[in-house]
Amino acid sequence: MDTRTGLPVVGMVGGGQLARMTHQAAIALGQSLRVLAVSPDDGAALVAADVRIGRHDDVEALREFAKGCDVVTFDHEHVPGDLIRQLTGEGFNLLPGADALQYAQNKRVMREHLGGLGFPMPRWTKGDVAAFGDEVGWPIIVKTATGGYDGRGVFVANSMADVPPGVEVIAEEMVPLKRELAAVVARSPLGQVAAYPVVETVQEGGICVEVLAPAPGLDEDSAIAAQRLAIDIATGLGVVGLLAVELFETTDGRLLINELAMRPHNSAHWTIEGARTSQFEQHLRAVLDYPMGDTRLTAPVVVMANVLGGEEGGMSIDERLHHLFAEEPGAKVHLYGKQVRPGRKIGHVTVLGDDLDDCRRRARRAARILEEGYQH
Repeated sequence: MDTRTGLPVVGMVGGGQLARMTHQAAIALGQSLRVLAVSPDDGAALVAADVRIGRHDDVEALREFAKGCDVVTFDHEHVPGDLIRQLTGEGFNLLPGADALQYAQNKRVMREHLGGLGFPMPRWTKGDVAAFGDEVGWPIIVKTATGGYDGRGVFVANSMADVPPGVEVIAEEMVPLKRELAAVVARSPLGQVAAYPVVETVQEGGICVEVLAPAPGLDEDSAIAAQRLAIDIATGLGVVGLLAVELFETTDGRLLINELAMRPHNSAHWTIEGARTSQFEQHLRAVLDYPMGDTRLTAPVVVMANVLGGEEGGMSIDERLHHLFAEEPGAKVHLYGKQVRPGRKIGHVTVLGDDLDDCRRRARRAARILEEGYQH
C-alpha cells in the first residue's frame, strides 16, 4: 500500500505501449503505476514516475520489483512460468497466474487444452505436418508454438519447404475466412466478468491495421456467442485481468478460436475514448478485485487505426501532428514513444461517430498523415 495515498501499488512487468496506457488509466485511480522496463527509453519508462530497470526473465529483478507491490501484472506474455510460480510461492501476488498464462504463451498447449474442453478451433496438428497438409489440403498455416506476435512466427506453407526448421510448430488448416473478430473480457479474482462489444479486426500482412467497433453486420446471436465463448474461456482457465480472444468468422458462419492474449490488447485500444471504461482501467480494476466498469460504447461507431512506422526523413512527427489536427480535429491520437521503424506500431488514432464509412475514412486519413506526412 502506498502510504502517501492509502491506495494499493500495482506493478506492471514490461515497459511498452500497454504499460504506458495502463499508467494513464492508473493516474485517474490515484496511482502511479510501477513499471519494470528493460531500458529507460521504453515507452512507459518515458512517462511513469516509478520505473525500475530489469529483465522479465531475471528472477532477482522480478523479486526486487515485486517488493512493495500489492499485485504484479504484465504488458506481455514472455515472463517464464516457472519464475511466476517461484515468486507466487514466495508470497507475491502475480496476476494472471502461471497456470492461466501458459495458454497464452504456448499455442500447442492452448490448442490441446481448449480442444479437450470442446471449444471450437480450426483443425490442427502438433505432429506430422506433411501428412496433415496432405490430409486437409495445401496451403496450410504453420505457427511457431511460442514467441510469435504481430504476424511473426506465422507462415503460409504451400509445402514442407515453407515450414521453419529447428523450432516447435503447430499446423492449422486454412479456414474459409470471412473476417477476423475479437472478443475482449475482464475477470476479477472473485469471478466477476465484464464483456466488451465484439469488434472486427482488419489485418494486412499479418498486422492489425484497423479495428471496427462494434463489428459491422454481426448479428446479435453471434455477438453474444462470441462474448459467451470468451467468458467461458476466462472462467475455465482462471484468468484474472483482461482476456482477448481472437476469432475467425468463417464464410459458413462458424466462430473459431485463433489465439489468446491475457493482458490489454490492440483490439481494444479503441476503448480509451470509445467505451465508458477503457480496457486499461478495466485491467487494473480486475487485478485489484474492484467491481468491473461499464463496457458500453460512447458512440454508435468507433474506429481505431494503428499508426505504423514509415521511412525515416522528411516531415517530423511534430509537423505531422500539426497537419493531422488541422485536417481531422476530432481524431484522438496516442503515440507510444517508440523509435520509428518501417512497419512498427508507433501509435494509434481513434475516431468516433455515427457513420462507419465516414469514421473509417477519417481514421485512415489521420493515420496516413502520421505515417507518411501531409499530402494535399
